[in-house]
Amino acid sequence: MTDIKVAVIGASGRMGSEAVRAVEAADGLRLVGAYGSGDDLGDLAGADVAVELTVPAASPGNVAHCVERGIHVVVGTTGWDDARLSALKDQLDAAPPSSSGTGVGVLIAPNFAIGALLMMSFAAKAAPYFESVEVIELHHPNKVDAPSGTAARTAGLIATAREEAGLPSVPDATTHDPDGARGAELSGIRVHSVRLRGLVAHQEVLFGNVGEQLTIRHDSFERASFMPGVIAAVRAVADHPGLTVGLEKYLGLD
Repeated sequence: MTDIKVAVIGASGRMGSEAVRAVEAADGLRLVGAYGSGDDLGDLAGADVAVELTVPAASPGNVAHCVERGIHVVVGTTGWDDARLSALKDQLDAAPPSSSGTGVGVLIAPNFAIGALLMMSFAAKAAPYFESVEVIELHHPNKVDAPSGTAARTAGLIATAREEAGLPSVPDATTHDPDGARGAELSGIRVHSVRLRGLVAHQEVLFGNVGEQLTIRHDSFERASFMPGVIAAVRAVADHPGLTVGLEKYLGLD
């Protein structure tokens, strides 16, 4: 079979440089381009799939550039809110066919670590059984966005599971918090962001009932932990035309 031609956008960053090495080492993949900040993407050296690992401000433009040229995209950059996703769907509707003749596929992946995907899946399964829940995400201080995409995705999954189970709002008697000590509220779920030197990417979900607590935690100690998911996504994205949010949908974990 012909190798999948891959370009990495954001190749000079921590995740991007790791992705370059992973693509080069993977069977059936061929790195054809590695692009840093300010580089002209052009036709991305004829890539079949682009891996986009930049920053929230640049990501939508990069993805649109790929889609307009019929290139599948695996996106690890966070910051994709509903408005951006809606605009991307419109771009995909107008996109030319991919190099294989199929519709263009774009994956928006808040997290590529298999353990993190399982953590989110387990949290969604636990959500209907607990009165209280909060999410704590912990990352290195160079991360530009808060909360993390993984935390936002987790909060959304938990909120959906609680709503489907008919649970009321999470109990919280706080009425005075002028400095925001209770953290952000996403879909009714409190999310707390920690930025600390020495960390990479970590998250725990705390569930509570009277007399018991369940903690589900995932830790990525090295960015290499994300690479099996990146490679799996590159291999699968052409088989999933249109927009997909969450690598778990490719892996059957949703």
